[in-house]
Amino acid sequence: MTKLADEYIDVVVIGAGASGLFCAFQTALYGKRVLVLDHANKAGKKILMSGGGRCNFINRHVSANEFIGQNRHFVKSALSRYTSDDFIKLVEKHGITYHEKARGELFCDNSSKDILNLLLNECSTAGVEIRLNTAIQNIKKDTDCDDFHLSVSTKAGKSYEIGCRSLVIATGGLSIPTLGASGFGYQVATQFGHTIMPTQASLVPFTFTDQLGELMKTLAGLSLEVTAFNDKASFQLPMLFTHRGLSGPAMLQLSNYWQLGEMIGIDLLPSCDVSELLITAKKMCPKQHIRTVLALHFPKKLLMVLQAIFWEKFCDIELANIKDKDLIDIAKRINAWQIKPSGTEGYRVAEVTRGGVSTDEVKGKTMESKLCNRLYFIGEVLDVTGHLGGFNFAWAWASAYVCSEAIGVDW
Repeated sequence: MTKLADEYIDVVVIGAGASGLFCAFQTALYGKRVLVLDHANKAGKKILMSGGGRCNFINRHVSANEFIGQNRHFVKSALSRYTSDDFIKLVEKHGITYHEKARGELFCDNSSKDILNLLLNECSTAGVEIRLNTAIQNIKKDTDCDDFHLSVSTKAGKSYEIGCRSLVIATGGLSIPTLGASGFGYQVATQFGHTIMPTQASLVPFTFTDQLGELMKTLAGLSLEVTAFNDKASFQLPMLFTHRGLSGPAMLQLSNYWQLGEMIGIDLLPSCDVSELLITAKKMCPKQHIRTVLALHFPKKLLMVLQAIFWEKFCDIELANIKDKDLIDIAKRINAWQIKPSGTEGYRVAEVTRGGVSTDEVKGKTMESKLCNRLYFIGEVLDVTGHLGGFNFAWAWASAYVCSEAIGVDW
């Protein structure tokens, strides 16, 4: 192998994102020569846009319960060996100031650049080389020496060969292709016999193309606390109306558990039993209208849209003249609005890709392929998807850490 290559590297990491950069410097600390390759013109592009530019780099409360995939136990070993506290210590070591939002979400005070610079500085200190604008044309495994052989090319037109002992795939998923996302990691996995679980855009807004979608357009920018649910999951979080449908944390979280064609439920007043509210109002103030009772709970603009959807034929009828049965029916629709999205905003804006390399074929303690020696998969390329709130970064750090540890002590 080495005689065929222009250079020989101990470890090649493909992907200069969160998991790839983290794995690179952690592996280099074991004395290995590490090279990171990426076809993009800049490292960590997705890091820079995360958290609205502030990077929700971890959550204080990470457990396997915040992750989905074919095997929910797969994440346990890595998450237990590299915890939130471990990464927080690294952040503090670099003097990065941060703040905590709801539910343990930690964000940079200044900018996502702080986290990217942390990774790049650690790589520089550890002697990691990062080559950008570099595409992988071909990967082969030498059957004689069991090393990998990579054919690469640069945007400048240079082509050369690299030999390496260990190969780490940290290419991420298909989310936000404008930042360089591609299916390359899945292609490599398939080449070496791995199964790819069906991929889908996730942590992504829902779209509506029917009459309901037209009504939602009129509410664009309006946000309220709801409980979004289906038969798999439920989340009480803010929801945002957009020009294309529904977004906000509640919708993004639920998208992790949704398939095209399925209904979703929304409790528009999760802290209130609307049936009880309306029936009591009928007894106490029978001359009121439904909208008057609900005016304390919804912005006027939203209230008028809900009236058009839920109780238009009763809009000018006093409560006294509406049957309890009809009031209860209206209340149920408010507390459990059932709608069917036409789709999602797709990979264009999705924060993550659901699905990926089957975890049944990867070792949970090391991230090494069960089918190919010294081939590793880390981060989003795997069939591991975290909830919104810093959990996908938690997986990036933890999977990269155990991978680096396995490579570091292997030889």
